[in-house]
Amino acid sequence: MKTRNIVVALALPFAVASAFAQDSSAVRISGFGTGALTFSDTDKAEFARSNQSSGVKKDPRTGVDSNLGLQADYTVNSWLSVTGQGLVRKDGEDSFGAELSWAFVKAKLSDNLSVRVGRMAMPAFMISEYRNVGYANTFLRPPQELYSQMPINNIDGADVTWQQQYGDTTVTALAAYGRSDFKTAGGPTAESRDQYALNLTAEHGPFIVRVGRSGTKLSSESAQLDAAVITFNNTAAAFNVPQVADMGVLLNTKDRKYTFTSAGLSMDWNNIVVLTEYAKRKMPDSFLGSSKSWYVMGGYRFGKFLPYYTRAKIISKGVTNTIPANCPAGASFACAPTLAALSGLMNTLTTAIDGTSQTTDSIGVRWDFTTSAALKVQVDRIKPQTNGQFINVQPGFKGPVTVGAVALDFVF
Repeated sequence: MKTRNIVVALALPFAVASAFAQDSSAVRISGFGTGALTFSDTDKAEFARSNQSSGVKKDPRTGVDSNLGLQADYTVNSWLSVTGQGLVRKDGEDSFGAELSWAFVKAKLSDNLSVRVGRMAMPAFMISEYRNVGYANTFLRPPQELYSQMPINNIDGADVTWQQQYGDTTVTALAAYGRSDFKTAGGPTAESRDQYALNLTAEHGPFIVRVGRSGTKLSSESAQLDAAVITFNNTAAAFNVPQVADMGVLLNTKDRKYTFTSAGLSMDWNNIVVLTEYAKRKMPDSFLGSSKSWYVMGGYRFGKFLPYYTRAKIISKGVTNTIPANCPAGASFACAPTLAALSGLMNTLTTAIDGTSQTTDSIGVRWDFTTSAALKVQVDRIKPQTNGQFINVQPGFKGPVTVGAVALDFVF
């Protein structure tokens, strides 16, 4: 994206907040960013964050883990406030782009109940509200194995938050509903409709426990898959093989049901830092199938230094191919090779989905060398089943792969 557009997008949060402010000097401006250099030990595939269309090979690059955010907050009165946030990063496109990531009005209806209307972060993870703020996290980046399984970053709609104190424990419930459009990596814009999220969180001293459920109906454009659906339906009708039509339904890219169920635990106690999450993704009416993913991160704080270790894993499962090997009695000569070709296509897709499974072991250290800034170094050892979560894979690629990164996180 051109520099001018990035500047305009970063100015939008101030404009959103100022639009509600009678006194623009009352608008509070804050920001965050990460300047990072990332590299790997292979030229046969690219390591990238979720929804990035290009990543990094052996030559170090800044685009994978770097970003810059600017936030404006305005308190209208004791119960009403306005927030806007702009974010510059690589997402969906090959170059840095800017987006209005937050733009909402918040009304505090009582001590226990609040409502937000506008654009908010999609509350699917333990760290949804600050996943892009590197300084707020121990690790250099959230584990790809789990965080790649929910492609939706924002929700345009409304949410309701209820919070209640029970002794030393604070319980928070959140319900959100809305929609969103987002650019897919190197592809068209995807539409998310009837998007929802339900979260329940309990915080007791240094411990936080969260469970959540989110879902939507996803739609995207794919001329190739649309043509494949027509071919599957025509073949099913021509040779009286309904299983082929069933497989064709799985190739449809319109209004596909998507659910994401997760649970997590965090602890920061006596210099011991722990964060873990587990999630299940399901697309029952799509060839993309399902996945189970988890990670565990543990570290210990020595003064300003926090060394940590993370283990993450994803197991992806494609759909079961039900196209029969044999044609019905009396079918024409063309039936057998046609069924074989369509069955081969489904097997290829299933193998590709299964191949996104991988395991990663990471070691890193965070150094809070000054106020509001931290330096991080992280090394990942990634073992993909086939291609794993790597993109732009070339023939001859195989794991394991080592990825390294150095990052400077800051807030202001």
